[in-house]
Amino acid sequence: MSCSDLTIKLNFITSKNEINNHLKMESNLSSKDVYTHSGVVSKKNNGSLVVSLDENVHCESCRAKSTCGISESGSKEVEISTPNETFNINEHVNVVLRKGLGLKAVFWAYIFPFLLMVFTLGVSSLFLKEWMAGVLSLLILIPYYLALYALRNVFKKTFKISVVKI
Repeated sequence: MSCSDLTIKLNFITSKNEINNHLKMESNLSSKDVYTHSGVVSKKNNGSLVVSLDENVHCESCRAKSTCGISESGSKEVEISTPNETFNINEHVNVVLRKGLGLKAVFWAYIFPFLLMVFTLGVSSLFLKEWMAGVLSLLILIPYYLALYALRNVFKKTFKISVVKI
């Protein structure tokens, strides 16, 4: 956020407490232990919001852009359950996620399935033909992702995403 944007926002805030709260909120967003991403509220459901995330302008200059799944698609939507404040549709917001939770999400989505496949391939290759071991190591992902889908409510509670008005 540039200084001119902050100045414009502060012009509309009247009390000293509102200014201090706004500045505290801005300093929390720039903290090193959270990921932030701007977006727009696209839907409101019972107790949840759907936020359409803006494209990340930093993806264009990133060296890992070709291997990253975020830069490949244009718009992403995130469902956030039970926000603390009331939001309007088409309102600009920041979505905040703690970095520790982001790393945990990467583990469950990419690292653990890879390790599960390699382990299954290694063990099954001792007892089965090579092609059967390969097929089994791929098929092991079906029950894994079905289990993740079944536990989606547990993961929603674990991966708390916050929404902050801009």
